[in-house]
Amino acid sequence: TLQTSHLAFSVLLLAFLLGLHHSSGFWIVNVVFPPPAKPKVPSNSTPPLIIVPGNLGNRLEAKIDKPTLVHWLCYKKTEKWFPLWIDLNMFIPIGVDCWIDNIRLAYNRTTRRSSNSPGVQVRVPGFGQTYSIEYLDYNRLAGYFYTMVEHLVNVGYIRNETVRGAPYDWRLAPNENAEYLAKLQNLVEEMYNQYQEPVYLLGHSMGCHYVLYFLNQQSQAWKDKYIRGFISLGAPWGGAVKVLRVLASGVNDGLSMISNLKIREEQRMVTTNAWMLPVEGIWPSDHVFISTPTFNYTTKDYQRFFKDIDNEEGWYMWEDTKNLTSDLHPPGVEVWCMYGMGLPTAVTNIYDEVFPNGDPVDFVYADGDGTVDTFSMSLCKRWVGKQEKPVHITEFRGLFHLDMVFHEKVLDQIQDILEGKSDTPTEVDVRTDTE
Repeated sequence: TLQTSHLAFSVLLLAFLLGLHHSSGFWIVNVVFPPPAKPKVPSNSTPPLIIVPGNLGNRLEAKIDKPTLVHWLCYKKTEKWFPLWIDLNMFIPIGVDCWIDNIRLAYNRTTRRSSNSPGVQVRVPGFGQTYSIEYLDYNRLAGYFYTMVEHLVNVGYIRNETVRGAPYDWRLAPNENAEYLAKLQNLVEEMYNQYQEPVYLLGHSMGCHYVLYFLNQQSQAWKDKYIRGFISLGAPWGGAVKVLRVLASGVNDGLSMISNLKIREEQRMVTTNAWMLPVEGIWPSDHVFISTPTFNYTTKDYQRFFKDIDNEEGWYMWEDTKNLTSDLHPPGVEVWCMYGMGLPTAVTNIYDEVFPNGDPVDFVYADGDGTVDTFSMSLCKRWVGKQEKPVHITEFRGLFHLDMVFHEKVLDQIQDILEGKSDTPTEVDVRTDTE
């Protein structure tokens, strides 16, 4: 960690966020000064709600006492916890190396477990509260769930009481996050006991996979008692094609200060990226996700893919995580599955001979939300008729992946669900909005 003034932090972070504002990044929340929630008439119905964020969707903090340094300018030891995500040092040429060395995971092929970088402790601040998911930085510039939480507060919810956040270490897939799953179960039971009514779980993007994994671990009797329903926003149920590009050549999502190849170092070190690869057995076996002059990679070719990109540990990470949610076992609770569509979304990345050390030179597109394709997000339709509880599907035409957590029509539908209006429209067109 490099020492930087508070003012410099604000200026650089603002520049970073403005640079991302119009990108459709799956990995970095890209909204500057999130839109204010519009005034609403208070509701008499505010059933308890827990929000589970997506990948990169909550703050992380670190404390270090490192045996070695990647650069002499990096801090070797800190007495206090400091922001790891979002951390200003990502945006400084040498600082990005310090940051990667602090946030990276070390994967052990023998134990099949991940651990923090030597001398680094990482913690997730604010479990059970909303601040860690509302804004990802301490200057309240990188907004994520702020607009949604403010909307809920305007209709009668109370932060950290009736609406709570369940942040987690999003570097780790749920097979290595047992403590978090236990805390989530305790939080559900605590809110149920406090308010004497079952709890809604709301997830965004990868957070929906975490919710599904959590619900699949619980007995039906437990779910019948404690869970009122599951609101799913933009879930890549069949995996995300973009992950293959992330792992192959890196994706900086428009942040010119960090090269794709540099950010790739961090992106290959987290197990959740391997977990979100397109699911074998769901995608057509002949669908080409990565095309190069020498080989076309499908779901049958992951082992060769990881070897060819010189990331064989990724193969083990995928082996460890591929079956966690890939069977899409019904959650056993009422579901509202909502996602964007109607936007061109890459489903094949075409590379030239510099693969994997250069960006794709072309893409094949299909329908989606600009980040995840509709085929993957619509797989929740498989649950219709496969469980006793109803499954409701709403497609938002023209809505980008990250806008799911901000758009007023989504927020109004969530409010309707929480007020007990279970029947939701099958399609909502947001393209005519002038918001």
